[in-house]
Amino acid sequence: MFETIIKFFNFCDAENRRKFHGSIIVGIFNSLFMALRIGAVAVMLRGVIATAIDGLPFETKTIWLSLAIMCVSAIGGIITRKVTSMWQCEGGYRTCAKKRIEIAEHLRYLPMGYFNENSLGEITSVTTNTMEAVGDVATRAIMMVFQGLLDTSLIIVMLCFFDWRIALVALAGFALFEFVNFFMRFAVKNISADKIRDDAAEIGKVLEYIQGISEVKAYNLVGKRSRELNDVIDRRKKTLVKMEMRCIPVSNLQSLVAKLSGVAMMLASLYFYLGGSMTLADCSTMLVCSFMLFNALEAGGNYSALLRTIDIGVTKASKILALPTMDIEGKAITPPVHDLEARRIDFAYDTGSVAPRKIIDGISLKIPEHTTTAIVGPSGGGKTTFCHLLARFWDVDSGRVTLGGNDMRDYSMDSLMQNFSFVFQNVYLFHDTIANNIRFGEPDAPMEKVIAAAKKACCHDFISALPKGYDTVIGEGGASLSGGERQRISIARAIMKDSPIIILDEATANVDPENERDLMAAISELTKEKTVIMIAHRLKTVRNADQIVVIDRGRIAEQGRHEELVNRGGIYAKFIDARKEAVSWKL
Repeated sequence: MFETIIKFFNFCDAENRRKFHGSIIVGIFNSLFMALRIGAVAVMLRGVIATAIDGLPFETKTIWLSLAIMCVSAIGGIITRKVTSMWQCEGGYRTCAKKRIEIAEHLRYLPMGYFNENSLGEITSVTTNTMEAVGDVATRAIMMVFQGLLDTSLIIVMLCFFDWRIALVALAGFALFEFVNFFMRFAVKNISADKIRDDAAEIGKVLEYIQGISEVKAYNLVGKRSRELNDVIDRRKKTLVKMEMRCIPVSNLQSLVAKLSGVAMMLASLYFYLGGSMTLADCSTMLVCSFMLFNALEAGGNYSALLRTIDIGVTKASKILALPTMDIEGKAITPPVHDLEARRIDFAYDTGSVAPRKIIDGISLKIPEHTTTAIVGPSGGGKTTFCHLLARFWDVDSGRVTLGGNDMRDYSMDSLMQNFSFVFQNVYLFHDTIANNIRFGEPDAPMEKVIAAAKKACCHDFISALPKGYDTVIGEGGASLSGGERQRISIARAIMKDSPIIILDEATANVDPENERDLMAAISELTKEKTVIMIAHRLKTVRNADQIVVIDRGRIAEQGRHEELVNRGGIYAKFIDARKEAVSWKL
């Protein structure tokens, strides 16, 4: 238990950790104020008993003393409880917010291979469910468990001043309670891991179902996919029920132990009083204490079942933050020229497996500044991976990639990315206004600059025709726009960034003929006086390139200009013939 608490505190940043440490210190005072209630009860009972049994006159000062102690206890308890609650809430929610941001920042610098090997559901679960548990459940559970231990411990210490024998009975009950509580934590040890796993599986399956709903409907797989989703949801439901069913019997036993410990204190007090070794006043005080002692401990004990879940959640979040990033601590370099060069680079996926898949095999290529290089070749040959290596989405396994004569790894990641703009085949737009999507790389850009970029990207007209124009909020992923419209907004975003190197990854592959003219005009505007690298399948987009590189099976199979490669009669010539045949085909 204490190991989990320490792990949670270490997970928090220094500022919020101080809040939790401070809340513990204030919590000690809160426990002292709560324990003062025993003193107030004892003063009043002694005064009443002295009057009723011994015939002594009842002194008004007894009432005032008891009232004063009770007021100090109540006011001090309210103030300390407010302070501890505020610090705990601030510490928990701020830790949650900061860790989400920290994880997001950390993910930026992970190799792209991480996202291929790990499901979206796993990452989403950690940044949502896990962080929610840290911010809310973990804070409440850990602090209630801790406060229960503090309150009970201090009351037992105070009991020693009245009768050490009753204090020993209370201590024995406390020990037995913790023994049962240990079995509760042990009972949910394995099921907690299943809960975390099922949380991630459910989120992953829901995202998969929603994102693929068009394919599911198109292929009439609604029933099959619904069953898969229902199975995952049902499995998580069964895990949660199983967790509750394991906790309930132990929780009831825990409550029984607390109640029986109170009964034992009562019986012991009556026994000692009847035996003449305890005064009536002390006996009456102990009877009252027996009802107060285990309240906080019982409440905290019920929350302790969540500690294992919290432990696993914190471990998973810490595991993501501990993933080795690419070396991003380079220099902020501004290259004098923007020549790119790959020197005998190799790259493989699944390098940790027995049979790694080699994707790039010894490629060397020079891309001079202000030239256009077209990358073509068979599907799966390594075109996209090669372009990603040029932009350092991954680090090469061997060889080196240079920009302006400097090794990519010498740049800091942020300064390196300033040199690249990307237009991908599958454009992602955020659930925000069109204006904010265009100014994504320059959040503070004035509206005039946004409109100028949109005009260059040939999307100003259709944006202006929308009900709210540039303030129109588009759906997540740009679902409310056509493919060509999304592409042109993506190009406007790249124009805003104004990077010297443009990478086009099959940007025109899925565009209908009506949009193609505007899209090609937008690309032409984007690539003026830039170093352009394009992956393309359309003849008109590659024939005017300064150099065409054919990549097949991870190697450069052919390289040259359009006319040279056509005359060679190799892979590129076959590629061109296939495209001409496809274009000339008519219904």
